[in-house]
Amino acid sequence: MKYKKIMVTGGAGFIGSHLVDKLLDAECEVLCLDDFNDYYNPALKRQNVQQHLANPAYRLVEGDIRDKEAKELIKEWMPEVIVHLAARAGVRPSLSQVELYQTTNVAGTLNLLEAAREAGVKKFIFGSSSSVYGLNKKVPFSETDPLLKPASPYAATKIAGEALCHTYAHLYDIHIVALRFFTVYGPRQRPDLAIRKFAERMLQGEEIVLFGDGSSARDYTYIDDIIRGVIAAIEYEGDKYEIFNLGNSSPVQLKDLVAAIEKVLGVEAKVRRIGDQPGDVPITYADITRSKEKLGYNPTVSLEEGLKIFIQWLRGKRIV
Repeated sequence: MKYKKIMVTGGAGFIGSHLVDKLLDAECEVLCLDDFNDYYNPALKRQNVQQHLANPAYRLVEGDIRDKEAKELIKEWMPEVIVHLAARAGVRPSLSQVELYQTTNVAGTLNLLEAAREAGVKKFIFGSSSSVYGLNKKVPFSETDPLLKPASPYAATKIAGEALCHTYAHLYDIHIVALRFFTVYGPRQRPDLAIRKFAERMLQGEEIVLFGDGSSARDYTYIDDIIRGVIAAIEYEGDKYEIFNLGNSSPVQLKDLVAAIEKVLGVEAKVRRIGDQPGDVPITYADITRSKEKLGYNPTVSLEEGLKIFIQWLRGKRIV
């Protein structure tokens, strides 16, 4: 890789820890900043970083992206690239914790951008989300679509984060890439996300709860494909500010997802249905034309293949 000194915020999380794996394999020097908050069991994140701690090229700092210490850390360590993945995640919790989501996802991002400006960091990768498209009726979702209908405070904070990134790229000559992730799954997936939640409950003989009539669809994207896209974004030397969708471009309905998990597990799901949830959207569907052309992004892992790898990992893990 061209860049060898990379800071990853949220580097103990699902996507972040997989990215750190690849960066260390590429002999990069990696600084991980993570606050190990209790949104889900912090022991899971500690397990994610355990394998990294013995690597002399890896440094772990426990801290909050909102704090002045995060800015001081950037000035001290002077990364070539900041990959900003830390965030308060999840649509539904954002409805009841609006201020926390705003301060973390918006003020925290601003704090890091200011630190990058002051330290002279020239490359910044922002982890955005397919949630920014909200109630967009045009599918597939394209990076040029207007972001006028966010369906949750979480989505609104990601739109705000992108706007701040554009501002800093324009004003301060920082090369910024915003990556809109589409429903990522695979080993180490967060326990609150559908695939893991469904699989764990089905393995334990418990019922699963489906919202709506099962027709809602998500563009499930395997973690390895996502990480290849992030690495390509780090290497990207095109426009000063660019947005890329990282998805599979193949939406799967909720009822079909359950059937696919049943097939891999060899277990029939016990299903309870309830109404649609506030903040949810009917579909996510990535147009990846731009990512293919400019990043060479090409997702290759099918849902069936990805689920098999994920379930194999789930059966062998230690912490639930």
